[in-house]
Amino acid sequence: MIRLAHAAVLTLVLAASLLVSGCAPVVVGAAAVGGTAVAVDRRTADTQLADERIEFTASKWIGEKILEQGHVNIVSYNKMVLLTGETTTEALKQEVGKLAAGAAGVRDVVNDITIGPLAPLSSRSNDAYLTSVVKTRFVGEQKFNPLHVKVVTENGVVYLLGLVTRKEADDATNIARHVGGVKRVVRVFEYIPDPPPAAAPASKPAPAPTSTPAPAKN
Repeated sequence: MIRLAHAAVLTLVLAASLLVSGCAPVVVGAAAVGGTAVAVDRRTADTQLADERIEFTASKWIGEKILEQGHVNIVSYNKMVLLTGETTTEALKQEVGKLAAGAAGVRDVVNDITIGPLAPLSSRSNDAYLTSVVKTRFVGEQKFNPLHVKVVTENGVVYLLGLVTRKEADDATNIARHVGGVKRVVRVFEYIPDPPPAAAPASKPAPAPTSTPAPAKN
């Protein structure tokens, strides 16, 4: 079984868990990239189309390979692919990763598929619920444009993807890990530079000094 999630950003390495008292732990993995932000989607139009092609191709190939031996989510963002879900064997997991890497244009693959039985439908329904709650919190907090962060949830683990600044990544992570039911937050971001500070408004020139003429002497 395969589930295709629409693109939204990835990374190169999944790293360590950070345990926070009373909050979901965070797994961090990211790569630094250049570029500047655009209004809504920070990818070029060509890259967005490429991501759609990658998802379609990888979904077809992986679906034909795993059949009922797995449940895989595929997300491509900025030509990086994130794989989550379950397969029955390690060998099948590795084969799925190779298939995804073989799609035209793929830069790298983050394979976070777990080995074990397929998650029940109730778990997937809860994942969809958690995703919606996290997105709603992003909108309510108004700390960044929520369209810049992709949210994927698998078995209670929330993956955050996007071309974001360090501050946007920290804000998104902090919001997501405080959502009830979230087990972990995995940062799969690519970082962009902070925008330049806004120019200070020009100061108004001081008014010219005025003088009072001395009274005429008689």
